[in-house]
Amino acid sequence: MGLEKLHPFDAGKWGKVINFLKEEKLIADDLIVQAREATDEDLLVVHTRRYLNKLKWSFVVATITEIPPVAFLPNFVVQRKVLKPLRTQTGGTIMAGKLAVDRGWAINVGGGFHHCSSDKGGGFCAYADITLAIKFLFERVQGVSKATIIDLDAHQGNGHERDFMDDHRVYIMDAYNRYIYPGDGFAKRAIKRKVELEWGTEDTEYLQKVHTHVEGALNELKPDIIVYNAGTDILDGDPLGGLAISPQGIVKRDEVVFKAARSRRIPILMVTSGGYQKRTARIIADSILNLHNLGLIDKELAASGAENPKFMEKTRRCVFHT
Repeated sequence: MGLEKLHPFDAGKWGKVINFLKEEKLIADDLIVQAREATDEDLLVVHTRRYLNKLKWSFVVATITEIPPVAFLPNFVVQRKVLKPLRTQTGGTIMAGKLAVDRGWAINVGGGFHHCSSDKGGGFCAYADITLAIKFLFERVQGVSKATIIDLDAHQGNGHERDFMDDHRVYIMDAYNRYIYPGDGFAKRAIKRKVELEWGTEDTEYLQKVHTHVEGALNELKPDIIVYNAGTDILDGDPLGGLAISPQGIVKRDEVVFKAARSRRIPILMVTSGGYQKRTARIIADSILNLHNLGLIDKELAASGAENPKFMEKTRRCVFHT
């Protein structure tokens, strides 16, 4: 509807990632799992009915997405054009959590709405997909009782931190620019491993800290699932992130996280979260290609990571279009 021009987010990012991966022959249409829209019943696993009712007011959605003209649209339009795509990405994260456990890894090319908690949206995030994916796994998948969130978006993940504040089953590592949104001091109390970065942090320091703290986090607690929030707003020049990581640094960062997970045989779910430059789609695609080329995501590894033998013969279907 043209509203995306009023927002720093590149609304076409996810489709571009898929197209780049198709061009590189990594995926084809029959190897993509289509996400299903999260239903009200799904969302109520985490969200309060009061919060979901608030989203029926266009001005509330305008505040969350930071697009003021949305406040003047009829809510049925807002539901269809703004919230339905976000519900579909949320459904993709929930589905990807189950598939990660079944096959060792999964990537939702979208999701990562880490500023939304059970009763409050914000920072472009209307649904708490990370919290939902973990709660679904705890409640419905046998053998999943501990989770680690590795949040490497440039912003503090205050949504999932508030949701899991007193839940000792969830270990949170968060590396973020200390000076930018949201600056949620209360939510920081939930972070088990906090890495606060300075303005303009560059590759060498950043990658050393990521490596040290990812290894430390996974040595401290071996979870049944890792949820990796792989925001690309750490990229040099990002208008909101304030860090100075190169494209190669982002590719290396994702490699570090996947190597740590795969070497310990811990299932990993990756979501792509923030990233506010046109070139981030290419970088995400390059990172996924690198993970594949290194053998960190392929059908053999996916099968070897699966607990359930019925998945052993499945072909690779772990990259998601949302």
